[in-house]
Amino acid sequence: MKAGYRFKKVKMECNKHIALIAHDNKKDNLLGWVMENKDKLSKHFLYGTGTTATLISEKAGLPVRPFKSGPLGGDQQIGARIAEGKIDFMIFFWDPLEAQPHDPDVKALLRIGVLYDIPIATNYSTADFLLASPLMEKEYYRKVVDSDDRVRERKDQFGE
Repeated sequence: MKAGYRFKKVKMECNKHIALIAHDNKKDNLLGWVMENKDKLSKHFLYGTGTTATLISEKAGLPVRPFKSGPLGGDQQIGARIAEGKIDFMIFFWDPLEAQPHDPDVKALLRIGVLYDIPIATNYSTADFLLASPLMEKEYYRKVVDSDDRVRERKDQFGE
């Protein structure tokens, strides 16, 4: 981002809104991680794409708000919720060894996550570290580019 952007603080509550996503070859890994952390995750609001949401809900017995499958728009739905401030944490076990037909959507989702300053875990170890963080039980303020400031900057730049 260009130097000089202003940021606004966006509050994350004590109970996080967590997106759980996994590519096909990583669904068992994510399910195993969820089972190991079921007690901690039960304190938060869970969301998931397609089969991953169904699998976690059925096998772990946790309530998961489902979205479409990733290739059918689920990644974009999660990204939209991040931009709206409705999802503030993402666990995405992606498969770096397998080409994905919806790779542009995956890249866009990760970009949105970074842009909106949400914690993102893409593997088991990072997910463990994030979930074990003392910040999981506290309010936290993310720093997001102030879109109102960007609008003012563009108007100044174009003489509007």
